[in-house]
Amino acid sequence: MIRSLFLQGPAGNLEALLNAGVESATYAALVCHPHPLFGGTLHNKVVFHTMKALNNFGFPVLRFNFRGAGLSQGEHDNGIGEVEDVRAALDWLDAEFHLPMVFAGFSFGAAVGLRAACADARVKAAIGIGTPVGPVAADSEVPRAYTFDFLRECAKPKLFVSGGRDQFGPRGKLEELAKRVAEPKKLVIIEGADHFFEGRLRELREAIEAWVKEAVSGQPPAIS
Repeated sequence: MIRSLFLQGPAGNLEALLNAGVESATYAALVCHPHPLFGGTLHNKVVFHTMKALNNFGFPVLRFNFRGAGLSQGEHDNGIGEVEDVRAALDWLDAEFHLPMVFAGFSFGAAVGLRAACADARVKAAIGIGTPVGPVAADSEVPRAYTFDFLRECAKPKLFVSGGRDQFGPRGKLEELAKRVAEPKKLVIIEGADHFFEGRLRELREAIEAWVKEAVSGQPPAIS
């Protein structure tokens, strides 16, 4: 079942979708979408497949549109206010299910969402997909300067999944980041995949499911 709703965010209502979990769910999950100024929404394919991977364990999974995207109120805030949007979504999940949480974010969603998730004791594990560690073109009209120093103190289990041809996450820079990140952590590179995992979404989903089984759930996916 999919439930359409609006969350109360710091800049107004946030459009959201909740994929229901099973009654015996052990975790709830949140998935955040890529950059809204470049077409990113909760309907993004990577976001959808990440949701499916987590929902397959029976977890209820929430997706929402950042401020100014889709039907969400407010205006884009260059990744600053969006961290507060993530916190509002985590608050809603906690109030609704009273379960420990797993966070996952794709690209921009990883950059801003990991910052909120790592600082929140209710979040027990975090996933960064297509984490944008690479340089942004000098002529870009959109300010995008992401730093990940906070991950050095983030001691909860972490998974990073990126494509071997990710134009926003060069392998060398991802490996450098992974070395600096606190344990426990895992870096998975899907060879041949680009930033959007075009044609490789099944491999992305399988990588997430394998890690969740090992590091979070201890059980295989409940739903095939």
